[in-house]
Order: sequence, then structure tokens, then C-alpha cells
Amino acid sequence: MPIDQTRLHRALNPRTLAVVGDKGPNYQWLTNQKDFTGELYSVQLDEKEIPGIEEKGISNYKSLKDIPGDIDLVICSVPRQVTPFVVADAIEKGVGGISMFTSGFAETKEPQGIELQAKLVELCSNAGMPLIGPNCMGVYNRRLAVKFGGGLEHGDGGDISVIAQSGTHGVGITNGAQTVGVKVRRTISIGNSIILNESDYLEYLMNDPETPAIAMYLEGTKDGRRFFEILCEAAKRKPVIVWKGGRSTAGARAVNSHTGSLASSQAVWDAMLKQAGAIATSSIDETIDAIAGLVHTKQPTGRNIALIAMTGGQSVAITDQFESYGFNVPELSDPSYQRLAEFFTIIGGSYGNPFDAASTIGSESENLQKILEILADETVIDGGVALEFRSRGFENLEDLDGILDLLDEYREKTNQPVILLMPAHGVMSGGMEEAARVWARVAERGFAGYPSFQRGAQALGRIVDFHATRVE
Repeated sequence: MPIDQTRLHRALNPRTLAVVGDKGPNYQWLTNQKDFTGELYSVQLDEKEIPGIEEKGISNYKSLKDIPGDIDLVICSVPRQVTPFVVADAIEKGVGGISMFTSGFAETKEPQGIELQAKLVELCSNAGMPLIGPNCMGVYNRRLAVKFGGGLEHGDGGDISVIAQSGTHGVGITNGAQTVGVKVRRTISIGNSIILNESDYLEYLMNDPETPAIAMYLEGTKDGRRFFEILCEAAKRKPVIVWKGGRSTAGARAVNSHTGSLASSQAVWDAMLKQAGAIATSSIDETIDAIAGLVHTKQPTGRNIALIAMTGGQSVAITDQFESYGFNVPELSDPSYQRLAEFFTIIGGSYGNPFDAASTIGSESENLQKILEILADETVIDGGVALEFRSRGFENLEDLDGILDLLDEYREKTNQPVILLMPAHGVMSGGMEEAARVWARVAERGFAGYPSFQRGAQALGRIVDFHATRVE
């Protein structure tokens, strides 16, 4: 029986949620739902566990079937041999869908695990039951506060949604995106994908009006042709970032033992993602960098970029990195140089593009304002500005906000990207605590910041390539 999309929507947007099999002392899954906006229930047979559940003010039942009213989502956290009974009760109850944290199925290659997984497939397929997983972290919904971790945000809005075959990477991408000031609307950790697969979730998010962009971590596909067709359509409608795991031979073996997926040739994947118009990444850092660039930068119209560094050596290094990722660092027009000559300190600095600007900018923002005004009027620059940024010297955030205000004015006036770059030496000289405080404000103000020239150039290059492909 085909999966009922209405039921899947209920499971991903639950008004009622039941956790089956949670245990103390922490009661992980019930605690995760402490901010849930709907009705929360527990199902637990163990008499030793029930008092701790009731102390949390949560009603406990001995069976899903005993819970009054409809249940939209069941989170299943029981031993694997118990899962068929939970699924059978959920089917009889008519729940929207099941998120199965339980692992130990076909990915183990053990006869019992394979047999149990086959039983779950039979039950859910015959009933049209949406089963997320097994062997997954399940569902995060920012607006409804359905969570699989304590650090996840709760609130309106959302810049991107995430699909992850790995629970660890689903959590990592979500937390990482939050750290760089990106609101994750949904995350779906899909695990073994024995009923619903990556194509089903991508199709759902493609049609989800609350999801403006999509990021995926995948180890393989259940149906390559269908995935490719949906990916092509999704990338036409909204940006899609895909991190493919299992790129190496040994990595492919690890994929098979992790989620039971079969990893196909990396060359095939690379060609498929390029043809579909997706943004390809190869690590969690690259994925979060691309997300930050996608969400926090204006849509680039070209590759002619202005680079502002703080020393002569760094002006060389930053130029090498950006040119290696397809950017041009052009000379400016004569009128721009005439204006720069009026105030720029050339002793220990230069303004040729790249700029060696530390002695000119110093700790004041007035000269930075003049530089940005000149660049905004410069017709040869169409790819925005990348600014080397140091965390030290901001005893209060008002000084930092003054600089960010200038950068914000530039990007609003020009509709071009602005990114901030703080290499490791800048962090060390400013101190880790101060750096964290500065970067938190940078992210809060909606700027993409990167800890190296290479990562900033690579991320912005991916965003430029994506938009260029869409225009073509």
C-alpha cells in the first residue's frame, strides 16, 4: 500500500505525540519534548520507570491503544524485539507515523536483525504506515518544538530544512547551522529508510512552503533514478545542498555497516549532483559553510570581488585562495584610486585590490566607511566584498555593531555578498572567549563568517556557481 502523504504530514507536524519505551534517570525523549506545543504522552510498562515519568507531569499509559484521541507521531525507543508489537498497536490506533530510534536491524547483518526488519516492512507496507527510520534520531520541528536534542531552538521562521541518513550528522548540521545564525525549520533523520526513503523526504520538503532551502547528508539511495528526477525538480524550485558520505573505498564499506546502504561510484554522484544543479559538499564543515553562505549572502551576480586584508602577506594569501575558487580580483577604476589616495595610508599598506588596510582602518570605522562607499560606486566589482576580520579590540559590542552596520549598508546598497574571514591567528591573538563572543554577534546580525580564507572562498564560490547554473 502506498504511503499516505496526509499521514506523513501529520507525523512531521504533530499536534499529539507519544513516546514509547523511554527510561530514566534522564528520560531522554520525554525531556527533549519539554517545550512541545501539543499534547505529550508516555507509554511504559516497567513499573520502576512510571513514577519518574509522572513526576514530569506526563500521563503514562500501558499501551498506545489506551491513549485517548488521535496520535500524530509515535517515538519508538524499545528493544528491537519489541518493535513489531509497537508498530502493530500504532497501526490499530491509526497513528500518523512512527519515528523509530531503535537500531539493530538489517545493518547488523545478523539473522534476527534482518528478520525483524522484514517484519516491520511487512506491517508498515500493508498498512500504509509512514515509518521514519529505524536506527535514526527522527524528527525536529522548530515551530512545534519537536526535538531530538536539548540544544535545538524553538520558534517561528526557518531558513533551511535538513535530511540526514546519519543521526549524528543530522544533529551536527542542525546545531552547526544554529551556531552560524541559521534557523533550521525541520530536520529529518532517516536512518535505514526501510519504508520511506530519501526521495520521499526530498519530495515532501520540495513541496513544503515552510522550507526555503534543503540540506542533505546521504550515504546511498534506494532508487537512484527516482532520486535524480526529484532532485532535478527540487533544485529548480529551491537550493539543495548535498553532502555525500562514503566517498572512499573504505568509507563505502562503513556506509554499508552503518545504515545498510549501498554506496555507488563517487564519480556518478558528482556528475548527478552537477547535472541536477545541486550544491555538492564533502564534509560537515563544508556543508555548514555552504548553508551560511546561502542564507546570509545576497545573490551574487558576478565573480569580480573586492578583498580587504589586514597585512601585506595576508593580501597575497587571500587573493590566492579566492582566485583558486574562480573569483577575479580586478584593479579598480582611476576615479576610485583617486578617491582612495585622499585618505589611504600607503606606508605599510596598499589599496590596489586586494587591500592591505590595517594601518588605514585601524580601530576606527570612518575609513572603512569611505572604502566601502568607493567600492559600492565601483562598477567593476559585482561579486561583493570579503573582509579579513580580527576578534580583538571589541571591548563592547557597540563598536562591533558599528562596523557591521557599515557592511550591512554596503550589501543593501549594492545587493552583493559580504563575508567575514577570521583566520586562526586572529582568533589566538584575540582570545578564544572574545572570538566566540564576536562571532556570535556576527551570526546574530546575519553575516557569513569563516575561520580561514580557503573556507570562505570555497563557500562563496559554491553559492556563485549555484546561482550561475540557475540563471543559465
